[in-house]
Amino acid sequence: MATMISSGIDVISFLKEQHEEIKRSFSRVNEARGEAREAEFVSLRRLLAVHETAEEEIVHPAARRSLPNGTAVVEARLNEENEAKKVLAQLEELDVDSTEFGTLLARLERSVIVHATAEEREEFAQLANSLDQAQLVKMRRAAEFAEKVAPTRPHPGVESATANVLAGPFASMLDRARDAFAGKS
Repeated sequence: MATMISSGIDVISFLKEQHEEIKRSFSRVNEARGEAREAEFVSLRRLLAVHETAEEEIVHPAARRSLPNGTAVVEARLNEENEAKKVLAQLEELDVDSTEFGTLLARLERSVIVHATAEEREEFAQLANSLDQAQLVKMRRAAEFAEKVAPTRPHPGVESATANVLAGPFASMLDRARDAFAGKS
């Protein structure tokens, strides 16, 4: 199970800490082999899935409402998230020790780091300047809750708050059942 970072006070610090954990998780997957690599990949996949759900349900809607260029910023991030979910779904089908897995994982890692950097610069920084601390703290609590009930696997095409609300609970239930059955919860 992925480690959820919880020392950040507001949603911005909370999600930025998770970005750092995601980077460390990529390193662990890259360094491991065999069953250990599979376990590290499952942890990374889960962390990415729940993290993106929190952003899609909590941060992106706030950015759309609060930022002067919010719709453009959010649409760019959603497109990146959808592409990452597609790659994650492809990775799930591959042998973790195959060359193809390593190549695809490296592509995903690069795109996730570019995505996280863009979020921090274009979305998080602007939100920190647009919303007060109390709002950001409330958003953090909402993000934590969203992560607790989020799907644990990628679902390309489910990148909006509305899509997450409609499909998320069912996807989450199926994912968590699959995880339990596979012994990877």
